Amino acid sequence: IEQNAYNDKEHSSSSRAAGMNGNGPSKFVDPLEDPLPGVGTYEDFNTIDWVREKTKDRDRHREITNKSKLSTVALLHSISDAFSGWLLMLLVGLMSGALAGGIDIAAHWLTDMKEGVCLIGFWFNHEHCCWTSNETTFKERDQCPQWQSWAELITGTSEGPFAYIMNYLMYIFWALLFAFLAVTLVRAFAPYACGSGIPEIKTILSGFIIRGYLGKWTLIIKTITLVLAVSSGLSLGKEGPLVHVACCCANILCHLFTKYRKNEAKRREVLSAAAAVGVSVAFGAPIGGVLFSLEEVSYYFPLKTLWRSFFAALVAAFTLRSINPFGNSRLVLFYVEFHAPWHMLELAPFILLGIFGGLWGALFIRANIAWCRRRKTTRLGHYPVMEVLVVTALTAVVAYPNSYTRMSGAELISELFNDCSLLDSSQLCGYKPVSPANTSETGVGNSLADRPAGEGLYTALWQLALALVFKIMVTVITFGMKVPSGLFIPSMAVGAIAGRLLGVGMEQLAYYHHDWFLFKGWCSPGADCITPGLYAMVGAAACLGGVTRMTVSLVVIMFELTGGLEYIVPLMAATMTSKWVADAFGREGIYEAHIRLNGYPFLEPKEEFEHSSLTVDVMRPRRSDPALAVLTQEGMTVEEVEALVESTRYSGFPVVVSQESQRLVGFVFRRDLLISIDNARKRQEGVVGASQVVFTEHAPAHAADAPPPLRLRGILDLSPFTVTDHTPMDITVDIFRKLGLRQCLVTHNGRLLGIITKKDILKHMAQIANRDPDSILFN
Repeated sequence: IEQNAYNDKEHSSSSRAAGMNGNGPSKFVDPLEDPLPGVGTYEDFNTIDWVREKTKDRDRHREITNKSKLSTVALLHSISDAFSGWLLMLLVGLMSGALAGGIDIAAHWLTDMKEGVCLIGFWFNHEHCCWTSNETTFKERDQCPQWQSWAELITGTSEGPFAYIMNYLMYIFWALLFAFLAVTLVRAFAPYACGSGIPEIKTILSGFIIRGYLGKWTLIIKTITLVLAVSSGLSLGKEGPLVHVACCCANILCHLFTKYRKNEAKRREVLSAAAAVGVSVAFGAPIGGVLFSLEEVSYYFPLKTLWRSFFAALVAAFTLRSINPFGNSRLVLFYVEFHAPWHMLELAPFILLGIFGGLWGALFIRANIAWCRRRKTTRLGHYPVMEVLVVTALTAVVAYPNSYTRMSGAELISELFNDCSLLDSSQLCGYKPVSPANTSETGVGNSLADRPAGEGLYTALWQLALALVFKIMVTVITFGMKVPSGLFIPSMAVGAIAGRLLGVGMEQLAYYHHDWFLFKGWCSPGADCITPGLYAMVGAAACLGGVTRMTVSLVVIMFELTGGLEYIVPLMAATMTSKWVADAFGREGIYEAHIRLNGYPFLEPKEEFEHSSLTVDVMRPRRSDPALAVLTQEGMTVEEVEALVESTRYSGFPVVVSQESQRLVGFVFRRDLLISIDNARKRQEGVVGASQVVFTEHAPAHAADAPPPLRLRGILDLSPFTVTDHTPMDITVDIFRKLGLRQCLVTHNGRLLGIITKKDILKHMAQIANRDPDSILFN
C-alpha cells in the first residue's frame, strides 16, 4: 500500500483501486487514457472472477456515494441507482407473470384442439366453449352442441367404431404436428431452447458464461415451443422451462440498467431472483419459489437477493392472478381443499410412498442418464427431429385408448388430487351407493363417508395401473429430447397415480375391516377416515423429491399448491424418506447428473471432498510438463509478450519479478492484455514491437533512441489468491467454492510454483471417482 501512495495522489478513487488490486476499471498509468472498453469482460464458455466483479461493484458504489454529497443531481443519481434493483425486479415479475399466463392459456387451448373444435369461435378451449351453453347437464358437463369432436365434424356422428378411429387419427395427427413444429423451431432458431434449462441455469449462476443461453431468441422460441411441446401430449411439464423463461426475461431486462449490464456478479443476483419467479408462476407458489432458488439453483444468495426474490415472486404471482388463466381464480390447475384430518397410523403408508418415491427417483435418474448418454455417443443424436416424432407417435398411439394418459399431465394430477364429493361424475368416484341408514353425519362438509368400490372405480384403478407403467417408461426417454421439457409434472403424475392407488386400497381396507385393531377407535363405520386424494398429493411430493432431491422448498410448494396446511407433517415425512432412500443409491439429483453428463464446470456445493491430496499434486505444471508460462514485470518487449500469448491458450498469466527469482508480483488476464496492447498500438504514439512492456510503478530509464515503454500496471491484479504447495486440497476446494475463484496461484516460500484452475479441480475429482477426467468439456 505504501508503494501505491503515489498512485493515490495522481488518480481518482476508481483508478486507485485498479492500482491497488487491479480490480477496478482498468486505466493506463497515463492519466490521459480512459478506461478501455472490453477490459474486465469475459469470453464465451469462461468462468467469471467473482472477487474482481464484487470489487468493481464496491468501487462503483463508493464513487457514487462520495459524489452524492457534492450536488443534488448526484444525490438523485445515487437514489435512482439504489432503486434500480427493485424496479428491475418489478419488471421481471410483470414480464414473467404475463408470459406464464399466455403459455397456460395457449397450452390449454391447443391441448383441447387435439380432440375437437369450438364452433362459435375456434379460439375457445373446450371448457370456455361450453360455459355459455344452456344444454349442458351436470353428468356430462363437458358435452355441449357448440363443441364438436373431429369425428362429428368430418363424419357427422360421434358414436361407433368409425368415429373412434377418426378421433384417434386426428389426435395422432395434431400431436405429431405440434411436436414437429416445436423441434423444428428449436433446431432452426434457438438450439439452447431445448430441455428444461435448470442444469444450465445452475451452471450459469455458479459463474460460467454461456452466451445466448438467456438471449431474446431463446426466450421467443422457448415460449412458443413450450406451448407446442406441452400440447403435443408428450410426457413433459412446463414448470422447469418456465424457470428458464423467467431467467431470459431477467437477463434481457438487465440490459436496461448499467449497474447490471456491466457486472456479471450483479447480474447473477438478478438471475437467482428470476429462478424464484419461474417457480412462483409455474406453481402459483411465491414462497416455494424463493426457497427453490435458495435450495436448488443458486450458488451465491445474499440476504438482499432473498428480499428481492420475495418481491419479484409476489409481483409475478399477482400478475398471473390478474390474468386468471384457468378461469377459477386460482394460479394452478390442481388446487384442492381437503378437510378430513389424518391419523397417526396413516404415517406408515405415507412413509411407504416416500420409499416408492425414492426408488423411482434413483431408478429414473440412472435410466435417463444412460439413455441421454446413449443419445450423445451413438447415431441417435444425429436425428433429433426423427427421435421427437417417433417418441410423440409412440406416446400418442399408446396414450389415446386410456383416458388417464390421454389427458394432459396437469389435468391428470388435478383428477387424482380431487376428493370425491356427492355430485362427482368422475370414474374415480365410482363407488357403490350406500343406503342412508348406514351413514352417520360424521363426514365433514361436502366429503362423504368411506364407501365400497363399484364397477366404475375398479375400471379406473386398472386404467391407472396401466397409466403408471406407461408414464414411468415414457418419461425416461422423453426428458432430454430437443424440445422444451420439464420434469416436475411427469414426476408428480407418477407419484400421484401410485398414491391414489394406495389411498383407494387403504380406504377399502378400512371400510371392510373397520374392526381391526389398526382402525379401531378412529375409523368407525360411516366415517370419512381416509382421503385417497391426500395420498395422491403425498405420493406426488415423494416422487418429485426423489428425482430432484428438494426438501424444504418442495413441501412449501406442495402446501401452497393445495392449501393443505394441516398436511405438512405427512408431506415432510414422505419427502424426507424419499430423499434418504434416493441418496442411498447416489447423491446426485437429476439436475446435477445432467450437469455432469454435459461436462459443465460446476463445483457441487453438496459434494464432499474426501481425498487427502495436497495442492502440489493437482497444480500445473506437473513434473513432466514444460515450465509455467509467466511474464516478467520488466524486460519483455511487446513482440515477446504477443508471441507468448499466441503460443499458449491460457486465460491469464502470472507476473513475476524476473525469470531467475520467480517472486510473484500479480496476475494479468489474457483478454485484458491483448485489448490493452491492441489499443496502445492504435492510440499511443511510438508503441512498436520493440517497445518494453512494464508492470512496475515507475517506468525504468530507457535510451533516447529506444521507443517509449508500454505501461500496463493498470490491468495487473496485484492481489491474486495464493496458497502454498502444502495446502490440503479440501481447503483449496472450499476456497474455490466459497469465493467463486477461477484460478489460484501456488507458491513455495514466496516463489511461484504453479497454478490451479477450477477445471484442474474438477478433473482431479473426476479421477478420484474413477470417471473420465476429459468429460469436463469446457475450458
